[in-house]
Formats: sequence, C-alpha cells, structure tokens
Amino acid sequence: MLWVIIAVIFIGTFVYLYLNSRPKETTYEIVSPTLGNIERTTVLTGKIEPRDEIEIKPQVSGIISEINVEAGDMVKEGDVVARIKIVPNETSLSQAVARIKSAQIALEDAKAKHERNTMLYDKKVISREEQETSATTLAQAKAELAAAQDEYSIVKEGFSKNNAKESNTLVRATTTGLVLDVPVKVGSSVIQANTMNDGTTVATVADMNNLIFKGKVDETEVGLLFVGQPMTISIGALPDLSLNATIENIAPKGTETNGANTFEIKAAITVPEDRQLRAGYSANATVSLSKVEDVLTIPESVIEWTGDSTYVYVLTDSVKSQKFERQAITTGTSDGINIQIKSGITATSRLRGIAVNTK
Repeated sequence: MLWVIIAVIFIGTFVYLYLNSRPKETTYEIVSPTLGNIERTTVLTGKIEPRDEIEIKPQVSGIISEINVEAGDMVKEGDVVARIKIVPNETSLSQAVARIKSAQIALEDAKAKHERNTMLYDKKVISREEQETSATTLAQAKAELAAAQDEYSIVKEGFSKNNAKESNTLVRATTTGLVLDVPVKVGSSVIQANTMNDGTTVATVADMNNLIFKGKVDETEVGLLFVGQPMTISIGALPDLSLNATIENIAPKGTETNGANTFEIKAAITVPEDRQLRAGYSANATVSLSKVEDVLTIPESVIEWTGDSTYVYVLTDSVKSQKFERQAITTGTSDGINIQIKSGITATSRLRGIAVNTK
C-alpha cells in the first residue's frame, strides 16, 4: 500500500512538471488602423482675475470715521467710499500756526505803510509808483494770510475752506466697477502713500466685465503657444459654463515651481452678458497644440517603443495562427490614446494588440 502511494505521488509530480514545462500559447487581440482626427491638447490650471484691480488709497493720514460701501457694491468714479477724521501732526500744526502769525504781522505792517503812503501821495510828497507798490505789497500780505489760514485748515481738518467739496478727508472711487474688498473698518488708522510706504488700501475696485485667465504652462509646451491662440475656459464652480478666451501674453521668463520650470500665461476672456463671474474662481484652460484630420491612426497601446524608434507587430498569417512580424513605423501627432501613423503600415494592415488569452 505504501509503495502505491509513493508511486501515485511520483507520477503526479512528473505530470505537473511536464505540463508546466510546455510552452504557453498566447492569443492576441487583432487591431486594424482607422482613419480619424488626432488633436493634441494641453490643460493649464489657473484663476479668473480682473484685468485691473484698483486700490483706493487716502490722500491724508487719519482715522476712518465712515465707510459707505461693502464688498459686492457697484461704485462710479467719484463716489465717496469713506471719510477720514484727521489726527493733526503737532509739528505741522505748529508750523501752520506760526505761518499765520507771521502773515498777520506782515499784513499789519503792509497796511500801515500803505495808509501812510496814500496820505503822502495825496499831499504829492511821493510818486504814484511808490503808492502803487505799497498797495501791491498790501494785497500780497492779504493773500499770504489767506493761504496760511487755508494751510492751517488743511493740516487740522483735512480740507481747504476755499474748496470744501474736494476735501482730502473724502476717499473717492477712482474708477467705475465692483467693490471686491474693503480691508478696513470704522476706527482703523490709515496713512497716505509716500516715499516710505504704499499707503493704506481702503477698498479694491475692479471692472468685472474685463476679466483675464492667468495660468501656468510647462516649459516643454510653452513653445507651442502663441499670442492670439484661442483656448476654452472651464470653471470648477460653474460646470455648465464654457468660456472662450484668447492668449494675449506669454511670460518671457520662467519661474521654478516644485522643481518644474513654468511660464505665466494671460488670456482675455469673453464674458456672456447674462453671466456674472467672481474674481478668484479656479479655472482650467484647454489649448489645442496641434491637430490633424483624416489620417491613419492606431491605439498607442499596440506600439513598441525602443529609444527613438517605434514598432508594431503585423499579422502575417491567419488570425488563428497568430503569426506576427515586427515592423518599423513613423508616427505623428498623438492625443495620448491614439496616434497618427505616417508610414510603415497601411489601412489594410492587421496588428497585434493586447493579450486576451494565455493557454
């Protein structure tokens, strides 16, 4: 009985090894070239932005006493956005007061001299020229006092008494558009722009009918883009909307991002009249890099890549026999799935595809 069991195990092992040592037969899918269109595209990621965002800044330093707008409001050029309460600079205020006192002294002196010269002129003691000179000096002294008082008003109150409507304490919109942001609140301190700083932004305004797409393209594809090239914009937040755009600027200098060299692209967007877009929407731009029509195409999966050369396996016998011959081909435009065939095979060629069965 033991010898029978040993014999069965021995025979079973022999059969198993024999069956596994036999060459396996693989059956492949047969693929035929077809005529079709191939379009190579690239997708750029970026954002929707206004062409120009105007920062409204105060003309004087002080404290915000009133804000008349909020984000989302429409404003026209000249509209009052906010009002500022002046906190006078003590040094400037002292200088303005001193100027007034000096102008008052000069005015009193000019007035006394003019009165004396007028009396002397009436008695024909001095010439008419001297009398007119004293009158001119008096007029200049009056003008200087008025200017000194106006300067004091500007320093202390922030506006000229001679032109109160154009007060520097009123922060006005410098363009017509949509208010995107109001980064200050009532009570916030603000400073005017000067050589030392850019000043405080009271509001940001933009024309939302004049939008651009700003995105990045890899250096391997930037050479295929050109100014005036059309693109299609899709917005993640508005999946039903597709926008047309035209490239209007390609950065001449690249920037390194995560180890890759990219170039900034700007494209003008055509905004439908019945749609309102928001600044900062994330968007993708699809650009056609190259396109060929009515050409011979095959799936890229059937191609064998060896260095710079490409090959396919052409069926040389019946489908049942599955005999193939390696054939060099010349390829063209690819869309990542199908590829153009320029030479090496014909429309009647039958090619080896993926393996569908192994025996």
